[in-house]
Amino acid sequence: MPSPLVLVRHGQSDWNLKNLFTGWKDPDLTPQGIAEAKAAGVRLKSLGMQFDIAYTSVLTRAQHTLNIILAELGQAGLKTIKDQALNERDYGELTGLNKDEARKKFGEDQVHIWRRSFDVPPPGGESLKDTAARVLPFWDKVIRPVALSGQRVLIAAHGNSLRALIMRLENLTGAQIVERELGTGAPIIYWLNADGSIAKKEDLTA
Repeated sequence: MPSPLVLVRHGQSDWNLKNLFTGWKDPDLTPQGIAEAKAAGVRLKSLGMQFDIAYTSVLTRAQHTLNIILAELGQAGLKTIKDQALNERDYGELTGLNKDEARKKFGEDQVHIWRRSFDVPPPGGESLKDTAARVLPFWDKVIRPVALSGQRVLIAAHGNSLRALIMRLENLTGAQIVERELGTGAPIIYWLNADGSIAKKEDLTA
């Protein structure tokens, strides 16, 4: 039986609530974000999920989400690897700006290009292509061998770092992945074959 690989975007953060570009800044979860993380843990528990190892970024909102999920699963203290390779995309000069204010400052079309193109970064920041360039080597060298060894893996990270992983897992193009929306606190479960191909996928966003 293939082993599960579960991806979870962190619950709503304070800056999500304020509609700010967050990137590598480090706000914590809102009460809603805490509830979303708890609901993710409850959902995974209802499916009988248990994990051998977890991975997350160095940012508080992802770590807090992971800790809440593990507590719900009765697995607090599970071995966890934290690495900035899994951090959110760096939004550069957009970081800290309200998204509506950014549209007024730079123009709606330009902000849309920065947000939804694959390879056009905002000033001083990363494109999704740049984000993938740090996420995917970490996947290839660190996480993938563990996942394919039969260990059950949980990753709590961010919208764009998870998009990079999904692009690789599902063999999507850059144009396809930028259109993929990931709900906060909504687990996506992959069961991987020995060669890394997907045997089965279950998206708990709905």
